[in-house]
Amino acid sequence: MLVRFWGTRGSIAKPGPATVRYGGNTSCVEVNSPGGTRLIIDCGTGAHDLGQHILKQKMNNNEGAILISHTHWDHIQGIPFFAPLFVPGNKWTFYAPRGFGDTLRETLAGQMEFTYFPVTLDAFGAKVEYRDLTEQTFEIGDVRITTRFLNHPALTLAYKLECEGATLVYSCDHEPHAHDLADGCGQIHGQDREHSEFFRDADLVIHDSQYTPAEYATKIGWGHSTPHYAEQMCRAAGARMLALTHHDPTRTDDQIDAMLVDLAANRPAGSDIEVFAAAEGMEIQLTGTARSQKQATGDRPDTATSRQTRVPVVRLLGAPLLATDPLHLGMIDEGLIVLDEKRTDGPAAGDTPKAVGLVVIDADTVDSFSLLPRHIAGARRGLEGKPPVLIVSEHTKPTELDLPKDTDWLKRPFSREFARARMRTALLRSQFRWVPAPVPPDEEQRVAALHALGLLDTPAEERFDRLTRVTAALFNVPIALVSLIDANRQWFKSCVGTDITESSREMSFCAHAVAEGEMLIIPDALRDDRFADNPVVSGPPYVRFYAGMPIYMSDGHCAGTLCVIDGRPRDFTDDDRARLRDLASLVQQELVASSYAMA
Repeated sequence: MLVRFWGTRGSIAKPGPATVRYGGNTSCVEVNSPGGTRLIIDCGTGAHDLGQHILKQKMNNNEGAILISHTHWDHIQGIPFFAPLFVPGNKWTFYAPRGFGDTLRETLAGQMEFTYFPVTLDAFGAKVEYRDLTEQTFEIGDVRITTRFLNHPALTLAYKLECEGATLVYSCDHEPHAHDLADGCGQIHGQDREHSEFFRDADLVIHDSQYTPAEYATKIGWGHSTPHYAEQMCRAAGARMLALTHHDPTRTDDQIDAMLVDLAANRPAGSDIEVFAAAEGMEIQLTGTARSQKQATGDRPDTATSRQTRVPVVRLLGAPLLATDPLHLGMIDEGLIVLDEKRTDGPAAGDTPKAVGLVVIDADTVDSFSLLPRHIAGARRGLEGKPPVLIVSEHTKPTELDLPKDTDWLKRPFSREFARARMRTALLRSQFRWVPAPVPPDEEQRVAALHALGLLDTPAEERFDRLTRVTAALFNVPIALVSLIDANRQWFKSCVGTDITESSREMSFCAHAVAEGEMLIIPDALRDDRFADNPVVSGPPYVRFYAGMPIYMSDGHCAGTLCVIDGRPRDFTDDDRARLRDLASLVQQELVASSYAMA
């Protein structure tokens, strides 16, 4: 891959005599692959010169992809000045992190409203498309791209690009999870280790390095790294080259030189990493290594698209499913083909495809559960391999029942989302990572008290809404909720950041907090076996972080939680926990007031 730097400055463009060598334009990197794929990573002011360069090539029907790390202004302000977007016949596709609010198009259009700019997105002559991203792997032309969330105040993605054995990682903007790593010393652990592993054996890492360690001490929470942290992460990952970028607007060329000298003086003996400061106009040809070639041709990580399974399903026992059955609806959602629902003795030779992906058996139509192993063997007869089996029943699986290890048991009642997730997991033959919350021992009395409270399905009230607004603002999260846990649903008495008013209890994080009776913190839902396959994690709104504090009624039963939600992983400090606990006590006071009012 050929990598060209068109913008290396952070926060604001800073042209002038003191920034000539490293450049004054904000973030923009161009990547061209051997197969002709053109990728642009971030579209700061450097995109203007890049656009002019593309036009001078006088190629018809230019096309490419623009990967936006996040939509802070210094990373998108070059879009209105990127000339190829205005040329008919061109085709450009924007990719950016999926947020909770506006679509990507609406976000990009914001800076081109009439108040700020003379033309709108509608003036683009090129065909322009928009794609929302979360953490996933996908392909553009001959380049495989993997994304990972970074630690920044806005939803921000790092991009790993792999092509013909070469690996490039773009990681801008990002802040150390552990603040004491800013000086490049100390033990790497937790989410910083995961951040480093994303760079494993990369040929080139382009990393945010806006602050010195001394500056960072007064900039904690601003979302940027130090060069010392960036180098430590790359050394630990075995990266070959590190390009420091997002230079602070106050940093002169001479100061960047001095920073590089300081890094070299403190580099551990034996380190062979090549560290340099990214400069406008710099070109790097990545040819890859035998090591990265082996990685690029190996097993690919799971992706959002690869999880859309399309294989036949055979339901061997019982009457056909009703159209309203959650199992039937889950099969439709997953795009599965249901074969021969009425058959009770297994598929006859020649009338069922051998490549069956999943066998579903209604155990309640079997004379005895002890006969299930024989039915499973019959169902698999004549099929290629041993397709996994999903047993569905109104009853809990008997503890003494011995079934094949690739047999799963699905107890009714369940939601269509839960059924879909269980079938998808069985088809992928992977661990099922979604655990509905257990039922509290006082469930019957708790639900009765909740209904007696008289708040369920009532209109919004300012006394609750002001508390969720304050909560969302205090923790800088897109979503804050007052969630009440009913028998089969969670209902939101107050919500900031979402129009959804209720959801299935199976999908509820808050139901776990209610069952445990204490604060529940989920730093990264994708890495928690209770939630990774939950539809609100694997799909919209792509929850990654959750913190919920139980709230109680006057009789001592738990009604639900005050909770905060984010679309990126994050830590929750002891001070954060104390603040959430204080805010939850204020919500609880309003619940108690409602109890007295009903009395």
